[in-house]
Amino acid sequence: MTHITGRRPKLVLFPTRRVLPTAGADEDDFHIYASYRGTSASGYYGTLKVVRKTDGRLLFPFDGADTIGPYPVKGEAIEAAQRRGDEVVRADLARPEL
Repeated sequence: MTHITGRRPKLVLFPTRRVLPTAGADEDDFHIYASYRGTSASGYYGTLKVVRKTDGRLLFPFDGADTIGPYPVKGEAIEAAQRRGDEVVRADLARPEL
């Protein structure tokens, strides 16, 4: 017979380890996901996500990041998002965000 008490199970916390960006990192240490959203009526906006692979840190988007667009065609929105992603990567290589 199982007896149920009002006790909750213990919460066990494991220490976390912060991984710092690798010194000498290059462009291959980042994932850049560039796409678009919108319609021909409203214009096309670039969408972007930049992740540093070495520690999984999301570098873009961030709070307060401006929108990419609008552009008259999808291709321009995607190209603009890719250019912004390249800028984010270069900036992080110059001064890694911790």
